[in-house]
Amino acid sequence: MAKGKRKWMTGLLVSLTVLTAACSNNSAGTSASGGDSSNKVVKVAYGKWNETDNWGKWLTSVKTEFEKAHPGVTVELQPIQGAQYATKIPLLMSDPSSAPEVLAEDSFMINADSEAGYLEPLKVDSWSDWSNFNEAIKAAAKGKDDKTYGVPFSTDVRGLYYNKELFKKVGLPVPWEPKNWQDILTASQTIHEKLPDIIPFWMNSGKAGQEATTMQTFEMLLYGTANPLYENGKWITQSPGILSSLNFINNIYSNGFGPPLSQVLTAQAGQVLETDLMPNQKVAIALNGNWLTGTWAASGSKPWPEALDVYDFVKMPTENGQAPGFTSMSGGWTLAVGAKSVEKELGWEFIQLAINEKHNKEFAMLDGALTPRLDVAKDKEYSEQPGTLYAKAADFITYTHVRPSTADYPVVSTAIQEMVEKVVTQGASPQDAMTQYAQSVERSVGADKTETK
Repeated sequence: MAKGKRKWMTGLLVSLTVLTAACSNNSAGTSASGGDSSNKVVKVAYGKWNETDNWGKWLTSVKTEFEKAHPGVTVELQPIQGAQYATKIPLLMSDPSSAPEVLAEDSFMINADSEAGYLEPLKVDSWSDWSNFNEAIKAAAKGKDDKTYGVPFSTDVRGLYYNKELFKKVGLPVPWEPKNWQDILTASQTIHEKLPDIIPFWMNSGKAGQEATTMQTFEMLLYGTANPLYENGKWITQSPGILSSLNFINNIYSNGFGPPLSQVLTAQAGQVLETDLMPNQKVAIALNGNWLTGTWAASGSKPWPEALDVYDFVKMPTENGQAPGFTSMSGGWTLAVGAKSVEKELGWEFIQLAINEKHNKEFAMLDGALTPRLDVAKDKEYSEQPGTLYAKAADFITYTHVRPSTADYPVVSTAIQEMVEKVVTQGASPQDAMTQYAQSVERSVGADKTETK
């Protein structure tokens, strides 16, 4: 996540996949537990999403404990700027001289990277902690061959943040519980007319937003319609649901309800939203994820104790309020072992430590993430942590969806981002943008893998 960056599934906060001791075809030689471990290096690559670097704080804590338990082993943390992570990590994984033993892997990339030979298949069944992870989240870390390639350490849900103070100021109801998309558009119009200096509705909107645009905007809309993105082994490239989703996006921008394009069509858009626009109450409604509270926590990049007094977080309704009434999307990050790395067994041992009950709780509380571990989810210190959305997120899980688990997903996701940006910039009508999207996906995956509804 998303961010496409960080993410979690609350009520679902269940079991996750942890790489088992094993990595088949281990080229690591002797492991820390089975022989001389002196002068060995375990490289750990992860995304540094902002200057607060909560992921780095968590992994530094694990590094200290791991090195103490493994004399002679050095853990080398390799932070990669978040905006560059998706392009840099494949380069590291593909080269034996740089392949990390441990890397943060977005769950939507598991299939593509495992098929490319970048990830080591892991045997998790012998790991005693494995039963503490949710089965649904475990499934997201499996490749097409049904082998596990990553151990999830977080999950997430998405919904609508709305500013209660701004709503009261213009006479909109508080609490606000939109029942359909028209309710959102009506509220946005009221804000636009009465508070012209406020951004009525924020959503990730272009190619620079990468997976955040795909998942947090387009798929949040699409899965609120009658049409899925992928069905029976085929990508649905033209459908009433796609057109409805694009029409909603077009309504937001053509009516002036969205943010300035110069502000939203950049790789820094998400950070600006979390650290500037929302804390300064410049946004009335934002379509985003539960992880924003991590930014506003005492340890976050923009501490804001009053955040959830100002903004409430509500479920995203389906297009016309049709059953089940609401929708959400859930993703998550995993720790994986690089297939071309040297110390694979040590990498697996590091992962077991990093995502045990103690350290996963530490991470979840630090980052505002939803835990995939059932035992952590039941921990009252975690679940009742002030300034978080864990209780609400659990309800959102009831309505959630996950991205298609196929190797073609990354290229389709890129085509979605291009389609959305064309509509946002008025470069194409919703109908034309959908037609061009269909052509792009067909060229990429083949006509036999696409379908029109």
